[in-house]
Amino acid sequence: METELRGNGTSISLQNPSLFNSPQTSITGALKGCLGSLDGACIEKLLLHCASALESNDVTLAQQVMWVLNNVASSLGDPNQRLTSWFLRALISRASRVCPTTMNFNGGSIFQRRLMTVTELAGYVDLIPWHRFGFCISNGAIFKAVQGYAKVHILDFSISHCMQWPTLIDALAKRPGGPPSLRITVPCCRPPVPPLVNLSTEEVGHRLANFAKFKDVPFAFHVIEDPYLPSYGEILSKESSAFQLESLLCRLTPSELDLREDEALVINCQNWLRYLSDERKGKTAHDSSLRGTFLDIIRRLNPLIMVVVDEDSDLSSSSLSSRITTCFNYLWIPFDALETFLPKDSSQRLEYESDIGHKIENVISFEGSQRIERLESGANLSQRMKNAGFFSVPFCEETIMEVKSLLDEHAGGWGMKREEDILVLTWKGHNSVFATAWASTTL
Repeated sequence: METELRGNGTSISLQNPSLFNSPQTSITGALKGCLGSLDGACIEKLLLHCASALESNDVTLAQQVMWVLNNVASSLGDPNQRLTSWFLRALISRASRVCPTTMNFNGGSIFQRRLMTVTELAGYVDLIPWHRFGFCISNGAIFKAVQGYAKVHILDFSISHCMQWPTLIDALAKRPGGPPSLRITVPCCRPPVPPLVNLSTEEVGHRLANFAKFKDVPFAFHVIEDPYLPSYGEILSKESSAFQLESLLCRLTPSELDLREDEALVINCQNWLRYLSDERKGKTAHDSSLRGTFLDIIRRLNPLIMVVVDEDSDLSSSSLSSRITTCFNYLWIPFDALETFLPKDSSQRLEYESDIGHKIENVISFEGSQRIERLESGANLSQRMKNAGFFSVPFCEETIMEVKSLLDEHAGGWGMKREEDILVLTWKGHNSVFATAWASTTL
């Protein structure tokens, strides 16, 4: 028999009705003092207690801490309560894997993956500058780099379904002397993460081609096909562990990509590198991770410029406690930003937060190859790029001014700062998204 866990708006299905029947009096004094508190430090402490209990198979303590968290969590509350509700769901999901017999949870994924229309996706990326920051900086860097080139070829590794490119196409159309011919090449698969759309990659390319034709920009769109890679529909129907990139990397050769000497080659990585495993395949110094292999392949392609944009946090630790601390203190940012302009019951807000919840579940609930959310900070990525043989390309002042204009359209808490080779989007002074540009040392 199923019951529901409810906490001020939160609703999570469980198969064990007795799970939250633990009396408050059985909770230790330290945890009892947190009951009803909205303080972030206290919530973080509770999450760590729960994680520790799950790692040590202390079912009783895990139940007690979840009982307290349930009284704090609310999917319709303030940012701390809303964030807590998703961490609680993720811990429940993890418990179903750690103690499936004892705790008797339904171990299936707790998220319904909604497919957006292109119009809905446009509203999604415009909601806060989380994606547009990277689009704006990347397009500015690419536009500057390809000046003087009559042909441009972009290899696009991103999760936003080419939403970045209409703005660049429009800018190229207005280029003095006329636009270059533009080719965009994308993989046939993507990580099984939000946002998801209700059209195929080929349909996305067709829409881009129509837009480029309207702007009088010569355009071609190519999909890297591979019979061993899952289709878009198959990715949506499988667990994260089904997403394998080794086969894709084998296709990234000059012949497979149809690279041409008279084209300026551009590599665009938007929220992509995190999904390439950073764990070494072997134990020797010569063994490389999938992430390292990808960068070696890209460097050998000798691109004119490579732009890397991702979230500025480190979620690659093997320690669950470390990931909880980092994730909780990082992902409050979008929850807090949405609080400034959307009602608590806004469907758009709830859907956006649900997508963040998808990430929290993967970071907290899974281990091994199923844990695909493996962010590294901008500083660590910068060092990785240098170690791989790339050198930094500075962003021009015009691009920086464009980003500042973009941020002026959003809430006053958003800002931007430089950290050596990196431009960083901030919320109330806290790093959220970084952007870097690189070139191969073989140039």
